Amino acid sequence: MNAALQSLSFDREQLYCSLLRETSDNPNRHWLAQILASWLSGHSVLPDYLGLEPAQFTSLIENWFAHIDIPTKAASGIELDFNRMLEKEDLIRLLRKFSRRQDMENEWIIGLIVSACLGSDHLWQDLGLWRRAELSALLAYNFPVLAERNHKDMKWKKFLYKQLCEAEGLYLCRAPSCEVCNDYTHCFGPEED
Repeated sequence: MNAALQSLSFDREQLYCSLLRETSDNPNRHWLAQILASWLSGHSVLPDYLGLEPAQFTSLIENWFAHIDIPTKAASGIELDFNRMLEKEDLIRLLRKFSRRQDMENEWIIGLIVSACLGSDHLWQDLGLWRRAELSALLAYNFPVLAERNHKDMKWKKFLYKQLCEAEGLYLCRAPSCEVCNDYTHCFGPEED
């Protein structure tokens, strides 16, 4: 790790500012800098390489954050077990299907979201974003049609898994509608920022 990164003492906001030293019109750069700053400071469940394939991680860093020597190991020491994620490929397919474009940047975003789905908190927290509104904006920008489907503002991780179930013709909820369900607050309740 270079001296500039070490001198930031892993303060998330300082790391973010250092990562975004160059301006960009692309909002993904902002979200990726938040995710990376959180990961570098141990505030994310993303494992080594941010949960990306090593080549994807290298590409992300070289393309947007080459001015800082970024380690490949997670500061949190968390290791995610993708063997327990039987739906990994289904999530990737779902996100690719609704992507507004097909490119390397899109694959980074998909890889990060899928990895964060293994966490136990809200998706925005597991990704390392700083507020739920950031995740909503990221999804609306990169997957606009999918984001529009969440018109009732369901929690994002639950929403993605609900989309997978519906794509398979599975409807596991016993209530006739969300509004009368006893678990309504688990799916639609406020998420702490």
